[in-house]
Amino acid sequence: MKEPAKSLSQIAGTRRKIIYVDDVQYSLVSAKNRLQNQYDVFTADSAGKMFEMLENITPDLILMDVNMPDVDGYEAIKTLKADGRFSAIPVVFLTGKSDRESVVKGLSLGAVDYIIKPYNASKLIEIVENNLSSLDQKEASAGDETGNKPVVLIVDDVTSMLRAMQYALHDRFKVYILSKSQDVLDFLRTKKPDLILLDYLMPVLNGFDLIQMIRAMPDYEDTPIIIITTEGTMDHVNKAISIGASDFIVKPFKPRELNDKVARHIRIAKQMRLFREDLKNNMG
Repeated sequence: MKEPAKSLSQIAGTRRKIIYVDDVQYSLVSAKNRLQNQYDVFTADSAGKMFEMLENITPDLILMDVNMPDVDGYEAIKTLKADGRFSAIPVVFLTGKSDRESVVKGLSLGAVDYIIKPYNASKLIEIVENNLSSLDQKEASAGDETGNKPVVLIVDDVTSMLRAMQYALHDRFKVYILSKSQDVLDFLRTKKPDLILLDYLMPVLNGFDLIQMIRAMPDYEDTPIIIITTEGTMDHVNKAISIGASDFIVKPFKPRELNDKVARHIRIAKQMRLFREDLKNNMG
């Protein structure tokens, strides 16, 4: 009889710790039964109890429901990410909320994955193990299994700013730069970047004009676009988001913030594609 494949934690000879938070007792028991052969699983029936638990346990991963009384999963992850002690702990939402807005919100708040109930037990273990497998290292390299880096296009009419952003991102991403906004659409017809960084104030076509043109192109409806500019008023932010921008960075930028936002939005876009594919396959 063929032996089941060992998880990475079993190969390493260690037992990783998982905290699972859900106010439904059946869900807690069910997930614990499925995971406890490979991991040390601690359960909490509220976000408040999870935070009490975190004072004594440092988990490798947190599984969390969204719909919970008092403090829901979204508020809980905001608190986790704002606390330096817990901000690096990967959080996976395990919930019945399957609409696109809920998935996007969960991922944008910092969750590394989003599992829809009811779930397949083997799929749960696969996702948990994948997210326990050196998440920081994978995000630092930001490449796929072949070593290919995600592609980022930067558009800015100031050459010094182009070079600064290119230098800040080149370790983790394959970066293309354009100094003329009118060249962007031609570029996008020949190459498809994973993310686009656009300056707002540019001659001929400004960033807002370009966003609308890019969103009208086939295959670019969901490509992350980040506006980066000296104009950081709320009016600019709201306008950028309303016409299709994914985020907004104000110059002078911080290299770490730039890298983190680019990596996060590329990850969200990838997970949304996988989520839609899984949903399509399940419906089929």
